[in-house]
Amino acid sequence: MTATGASEGAGVRGAPTAGPWWWARRRSAVLDVSLAVVSGLECAVEGGRFAANAQLPEALGLLLGLVVGAVLLVRRRWPVAVVLVAIAVLPAEMGGLLGMVGLYTLAASDVPRRIIALLTGMTMVGGVLTAFFAMRQDVVSEPAFHPPAWFLPVMTMAVCLVMTAPPVLWGLYVGARRRLVESLRERADGLERELSLLADRAEERAEWARNEERTRIAREMHDVVAHRVSLMVVHSAALQAIALKDPEKASKNAGLVGDMGRQALTELREMLGVLRTAEGSSARRAPASDAPERLAAVAAQAKAKTPAAAPGGPAAGAPAATEPDGEGPCLAELAELVGQSRAAGMTVELSVEGPAGDDADGTGPDYGPGVEQTVFRVVQEALTNVHKHAPGARARVRLAHRAGEVAVQVENGPSARGATDAGLPSGGNGLVGMRERVTALGGAFVSGPTDAGGFRVSAVVPAVAPAPATG
Repeated sequence: MTATGASEGAGVRGAPTAGPWWWARRRSAVLDVSLAVVSGLECAVEGGRFAANAQLPEALGLLLGLVVGAVLLVRRRWPVAVVLVAIAVLPAEMGGLLGMVGLYTLAASDVPRRIIALLTGMTMVGGVLTAFFAMRQDVVSEPAFHPPAWFLPVMTMAVCLVMTAPPVLWGLYVGARRRLVESLRERADGLERELSLLADRAEERAEWARNEERTRIAREMHDVVAHRVSLMVVHSAALQAIALKDPEKASKNAGLVGDMGRQALTELREMLGVLRTAEGSSARRAPASDAPERLAAVAAQAKAKTPAAAPGGPAAGAPAATEPDGEGPCLAELAELVGQSRAAGMTVELSVEGPAGDDADGTGPDYGPGVEQTVFRVVQEALTNVHKHAPGARARVRLAHRAGEVAVQVENGPSARGATDAGLPSGGNGLVGMRERVTALGGAFVSGPTDAGGFRVSAVVPAVAPAPATG
């Protein structure tokens, strides 16, 4: 596109094509004034000649020509009016530049195509008639020149096409190109806005994922440490009570307490170490998604390192921090978990209802690992709460295998010692964590005090966990 075309595109739509907008507008204004001056001079000369031929005052023709030529100053705002003025002065044989520039501006503007075609046709008809009569007069004034019959029509059409077709075609091209550029610019702006919106949504999802992962890790650490530490406190109280009466049993309990403490500290230290390592590796552009898998691997290693104890040994049922599929606690370990509480002095009854499955221990049908882990954690946290808040109370754990779901209920009576708290710290996150685990799998969770003064925790979990939401 030439400088003139660029200026036309900038002026008609008000959008600069090169340089700052004020510079484009200044160039457009200079171009319009220059064209108006040239057109005014041309129309003044032609108007003076027309006035002389029509035996009118020459000054009137000059003034009319200046006014008609100055119409180009408003061509960008009213292109239709400019073309109509050019058509009106065609019989006076004036306004050649006015007509061509007006047609170009009209074709390059946003005027409907039917109006452009109508005004172009009117210009063609007016030009043909004017040129035909002018040429015929010239031929008549030359007796020696006898052209053939087709000469005048052909020459008239040729002159009109030369004066009309190029500006109209060039204006249509410039207008189409300008509209294309503007549509591409609008599309680019729309894509930029969409990308910005997607980036904001991705940041929100990342923040949500970080919060969810932080909550999940905190819940897993609470489940891993709270149960073991609670048993340590219970064993310590028993150790204090029998230290003088039964030194051998006291020594055995002291060893169990020491083992549980060391294992709890080891697992906690390894989990925190993985978190710090994952944070440092993310700073070195390592994939942050490796952290949960590494955390699960450490938890599995910690569980594998736990020595097998006698039935009821507190070290045998150490849960993992985060259990991937197939590596976490399962329903087959509920008996071992109950045995730990029995070893700590709690009277616990375990009952399993429903059809037996293919498991060797007859605990029931196979479920997804996430389902079994959730049920195990509910029982574990419920027994931990009994140790904390109802020492000496009798507890009952009931597991029911149903069609398409598994139900568990942990109920305890009032504290046999008349106390309501064993002095263990509680952050109030146990019930919240159980509810989050169950509802995340599409299950139902209910907890609350019983009429007998105890407490009941119930959960129903679908046999097949829902697929995690994506996007």
